[in-house]
Amino acid sequence: MKRMLWIMLMMSCGATFISSLFPVYGKHYQLSSMEITILFAVYAVFLLPTLLIVGAKGSSWGLKRVLRVSILISIASTLLFIVSQNVWMLYASRILEGIAYGAFTGTASAFLLKQTSHNKVSTAIKLSGATINVGFGLGPAISGLVVQYLHFQPLRLPFWFLLVMLLSSLIFLEMLPKIEDSQSQKLAKAKISLGVPENIRSQFFSFIALPSFTFFMLGGIVFSLIPSFVKNVIQTDNLSIAGLFILMLLGVGSLMQFFPWVQNPVTRMRLGLVLLGMGPWIIVISGQSANIFLLCIGMLIQGIGAGWSFQVSLRFAGQLPKPEERPRVISALYLCAYAGFIVPPIGVGVLTRFFSLNNSLIILSSLAAIIIIYMLIYSIKFNHYYQKLQHNR
Repeated sequence: MKRMLWIMLMMSCGATFISSLFPVYGKHYQLSSMEITILFAVYAVFLLPTLLIVGAKGSSWGLKRVLRVSILISIASTLLFIVSQNVWMLYASRILEGIAYGAFTGTASAFLLKQTSHNKVSTAIKLSGATINVGFGLGPAISGLVVQYLHFQPLRLPFWFLLVMLLSSLIFLEMLPKIEDSQSQKLAKAKISLGVPENIRSQFFSFIALPSFTFFMLGGIVFSLIPSFVKNVIQTDNLSIAGLFILMLLGVGSLMQFFPWVQNPVTRMRLGLVLLGMGPWIIVISGQSANIFLLCIGMLIQGIGAGWSFQVSLRFAGQLPKPEERPRVISALYLCAYAGFIVPPIGVGVLTRFFSLNNSLIILSSLAAIIIIYMLIYSIKFNHYYQKLQHNR
């Protein structure tokens, strides 16, 4: 399990590695805010269909083979960043990274679960979620620190670090045993779909997928805007600060998944959603007052809410379906979650044409608040369903 978690950590770092570097690329290539927005969004645009296709077909192709190919594509993306000379090469690199991580995400979860004994499945799901969150935060933190303090080839040196990290993940993958799926022929004929069983479809979309979508939507705001937010609102050019803020947001969220208080998962989800909704508003207030302390508080609160809501979503995705349906349901969860990444860059890119950055954040935070209110209301119905499910088991 440890080796697979390391692989997931390294690939997650690569998925968000560029986040701290958007201001550097914007300045070097004279990119407009819309071009930077597209550079962020194109990753998710290619990730989603890849995740959908590989989630349905990955087992028939061979899980380890798919993981190997996804890491190799991520390495190719990194090399393209290192040698990039033109803007189109940046977009090509982002497209490759989207394809790589789309192929990796659902397959990695399925591969990890097939390696895990039945009594440790819940632990594996919890650790995988925490590892992914830490990786998402660690990537921008590393790239920001390298650019800010090493002062050597800022557009290339960070990706040499990433290249070494990805090569280590490839080495660890080759150490893991190949897992054959006895139903591979049947799976080869599986339709390309979300793969959510009809009997849990309502619960899945309203109280498993939607919290993850909201978490990734708000997280996407952080990834795409915090570097510019820190520079323009907090008035600092230190790129490492933006990366460390992102690490704080997701690192706190990961650590809070292991906090024992609030054992009931539905109650934990409710508290997580409330905190997830509060955090962005504190961040907005920090922007209006240029208060870095408030920014830290807002990020911490949002991080706790994100960690709890994502943890419980993964738990429900593992508990509600039958064991044989679990990998595809988890892939569907990630598909809906990553769809949230598309909303912030496109939404803010459009909104900032008419409003200030801070007012754009207010509009998106209001949208998130409406979604959260719906989920809190739906939680009453879900709680009855979950209690009945636990009683029957």
